[in-house]
Amino acid sequence: MTYGLATVSLDGATRTVLVRGERFVPLRHWGEDRPIAELLRDWDAVVGRLGEWAADEAAFASAHDLASAQAEMPYRPGQVFCTGANYKKHVVGLIMGDPSMRTQEQEEVDPAELRARVEKMMDERAKAPPFVFLKLPACAIGPRDDVVLPFDVEKPDWELELGVVIGRRAHRVSEAEAMNFVAGYAVVNDVTARELIFRRDGSAIGADWLSGKSFPTFLPFGPMVVPKECIVDPYDLSMKLSVNGKVYQDETTADMMISIERQIAYLSSRVVLEPGDLICTGSPYGNGSAFGVFLKPGDVMEATIAGLGTQRNTCVAEAV
Repeated sequence: MTYGLATVSLDGATRTVLVRGERFVPLRHWGEDRPIAELLRDWDAVVGRLGEWAADEAAFASAHDLASAQAEMPYRPGQVFCTGANYKKHVVGLIMGDPSMRTQEQEEVDPAELRARVEKMMDERAKAPPFVFLKLPACAIGPRDDVVLPFDVEKPDWELELGVVIGRRAHRVSEAEAMNFVAGYAVVNDVTARELIFRRDGSAIGADWLSGKSFPTFLPFGPMVVPKECIVDPYDLSMKLSVNGKVYQDETTADMMISIERQIAYLSSRVVLEPGDLICTGSPYGNGSAFGVFLKPGDVMEATIAGLGTQRNTCVAEAV
């Protein structure tokens, strides 16, 4: 049985609800009314009860339909970590499809040779420690909120990713024990200002992740957090993102190069992970850059990961 925690606006108040299938029941039905962020800080005590409540047939017999509810962001994440270049086909597609993602040296290489070089580079990267950058938690929005396209961004792009939600404090944990610190999974979309990642003004000393990743609304999150116990294999989840009904990303998590366990072990060797922290584990092939297509006002993104729900975000122009 698959179930998850979501946050909805209900009867004039914000409620934490348990979702099963397409329906939900407020947790207050079972005497629990804390927001998800607080539940994550008490996850070991909470997670067992969620399974019991999800089996409450009487409660779900008259449950509300999530599709017609006002679903909010599950909770405001703490630290947000993004594992970059973690899907081989994704990186090859970016570099081959978008000149702004290439170095000057790469621009001068024959396309066939460039593809071979990039594929070899990715094979080597899979053996190295993960490359992680930070995204501001203030970017996060709900699964049905508008994504605001900045007036000064030319190439806003989508990146559907599997989000990993931390449920226990972790510092210097091994790969073997890493999953013990995971509460669950969620759908995330690491929206990106593609042309701003590599600056061309002569002052760059590396990738500008602040400009490329952290505009307001650039992290649709949700609709729910699904406990890891509900997901049989996180490396066998279908991922699909469409824009205006046209499917661009249609891959699986099987193409992930550096595992969730390796990511957590690496991160916890550098920082302390806390309950409510969010790891965006990388995006598969099919970003707009691979096709020369970028988001514009009026576009509607629909993003789904099997078992984790669907986001539907409309793009709007920034008011100036």
